[in-house]
Amino acid sequence: MSNIAHVLSKKKDKEEGLGGNDNAIPFNNQDFEKLRRECLESGNLFCDPTFPAECRSLGYNQLGRYSSKSTGVEWKRPSELCSNPQFICDGATRTDIRQGELGDCWLLAAIASLTLDTEILGRVVPSDQSFTEKYAGIFHFQLWHYGEWVDVVIDDRLPTRNGNLLFVHSAEGNEFWSALLEKAYAKVNSSYEALSGGSTTEGFEDFTGGISESYELLKAPPTLFNIIRKALDRGSLLGCSIDISSAYETEAVTRQKLVKGHAYSVTGAEVVHMRGSPVQLVRLRNPWGQVEWTGAWSDDSSEWDRVLPEEKAKLDHSADDGEFWMAYSDFVQQYSKLEICNLTPDTLTSEGVSRWSYHQFEGSWKIGCTAGGCRNNAATFCSNPQYVIKLDEMDDDPHDGIDGCSFLVGLMQKDMRQEMQFGRVLNTIGFAIYKVPDEYKGQNNIHLGPDVLLRQRAVAMSNTFINMREVCCRFKLPPDEYVIIPSTFEPHRKGDFVLRVFAEKHATAGPMETDINANIKEEKISEKDVDPHFQHLFKQIAGNDSEISALELQKVLDSIVSKRTDLKTDGFSMETCRHIISLLDSDGSGKLGLLEFHTFWIKLQKYLEIFKNHDTDNSGTMSSHEIRDALSKAGFQLNTPILEVIVLRYADQQSAIDFDAFVGCIIRLELLFHMFNKFDKNHTGKIELDILQWLCLALS
Repeated sequence: MSNIAHVLSKKKDKEEGLGGNDNAIPFNNQDFEKLRRECLESGNLFCDPTFPAECRSLGYNQLGRYSSKSTGVEWKRPSELCSNPQFICDGATRTDIRQGELGDCWLLAAIASLTLDTEILGRVVPSDQSFTEKYAGIFHFQLWHYGEWVDVVIDDRLPTRNGNLLFVHSAEGNEFWSALLEKAYAKVNSSYEALSGGSTTEGFEDFTGGISESYELLKAPPTLFNIIRKALDRGSLLGCSIDISSAYETEAVTRQKLVKGHAYSVTGAEVVHMRGSPVQLVRLRNPWGQVEWTGAWSDDSSEWDRVLPEEKAKLDHSADDGEFWMAYSDFVQQYSKLEICNLTPDTLTSEGVSRWSYHQFEGSWKIGCTAGGCRNNAATFCSNPQYVIKLDEMDDDPHDGIDGCSFLVGLMQKDMRQEMQFGRVLNTIGFAIYKVPDEYKGQNNIHLGPDVLLRQRAVAMSNTFINMREVCCRFKLPPDEYVIIPSTFEPHRKGDFVLRVFAEKHATAGPMETDINANIKEEKISEKDVDPHFQHLFKQIAGNDSEISALELQKVLDSIVSKRTDLKTDGFSMETCRHIISLLDSDGSGKLGLLEFHTFWIKLQKYLEIFKNHDTDNSGTMSSHEIRDALSKAGFQLNTPILEVIVLRYADQQSAIDFDAFVGCIIRLELLFHMFNKFDKNHTGKIELDILQWLCLALS
């Protein structure tokens, strides 16, 4: 129950704007301003208890307590490493980042690209921090963390060996913003070791909240150079790398000084003219800050002598800083993969920059409810979460010459790096996109079932199901209404996810089902409508007081179901019997009279018919994946979050619901709707309760 309250509270916080970059959530509930003020008042430098200067913050295996790589490590503050530490010297630039002993070049490449835009950098690295004014050994950074921005507080104790920073450091020995940012990122992901190995796109996304797409350069589309230029003009972040065939090739240097298995930043794309002929060039940066390309168009190569002087003057091409130019034709031959991070509309402040239409949803795959697996699993596939997207406008000037609506879909599973230390295996995830049939268009109160989804082919889908943090694909479809179904490959695999949609032109998107209501028909019964045989039976059960108590009701129901071989049940609970009486007890006696019991009996026959129709394998139980349709037949329109709670409450460990649980669920729902409607007199969909009313209703 406390977890449900936490989820609902978090949802309310998001509706009120908490979790945006301008209203970030304090990570670990640590308030930077409050903590800094307390340190300044006490005169003590901050020591972070949630990410202590200990071995466990370094790592769990190769950097664990007894590892040789953690031997001799000392945690020191910048003032212990140099006489005049600076947070940022002369502005944060891409040359500030040097890789240390941690295999996180992917992260460094992302940080280097981050420095190309001071506004984007300022969202991640708050500028009002220094080692002089208000210095208290405490710093903070803002990171995008699985769908929300968090403000991460750290102390400035950094891991060193022999007086040198162990991991990321600046070319300037007294500049520390990049090392502190790396520490904040390590804290969010549980340790420094958790950062070892990764994709530049991951860092891109966690610094911007953007969405990334990848291109295999051997299969590069003919318009990729234009895509690169357009992406850079939009402020997108770009990275590239050379694949390795074995671990022995990691960070091996080619004859022309390119590093394999290493993450580079793409920082520019230009067209120059050599003797009148146009040449496409791209600019790259090695986060090591050295080891540069020595082929055509490298620093001081002869090709530059044949470029028009005015063009040559615009391009910085001779600094020994790890940044270099190369021909685009060489780029696609030498490198294996290009990654582009497209930015959210709130990240882009320039009026001249095009913005995406952006939608984000958080969801979960719950065993027995929404963990339906891919389409191979026909019995459960349709129980996956569903999201509708309406594409309204076609692209302007499509780069591939094909009319349509371009959009990106990214599906990300949460908490990947945090779980690595526990040996967690990632889910294999993907998604499918279907066209919404005409009869369902414009509706937000439906959930498409097998009769719709299993009778048509998907119009698009992720390239593959993959066990990585995120799968992201670009699509182009005609204007229309579509449903996106994210899933794991296998059914019954739990996990939380973030689904994001970026459309080039205006688009609307949302969960397929949002409305909640109940259509329950109340039968008006008089005593003359009750069969004499039923009246006689009632008198036998009720006894002298002519009313049926909760205990008597339990005995009757258990006696009835125990005689049926087509129903599996462990008996009706006293709680369910009390809820039945609460729902139907019109005179407040706490028992059921003849008409009240007859009303329940009619309901029970209806519930039995629905239950049997959904016991498709005649097992005597109903699969919890069928609960949505079964409750719909009973008159309840519910959304996924409510169904998740129902399955948690009423299904067994085999995701089966027996008859008494099904009846208990329906009775409870009807009682809850009845109580809500009593207070919602103006039909606003909202009620206000004081503590007395809340407790009385909750305990009833």
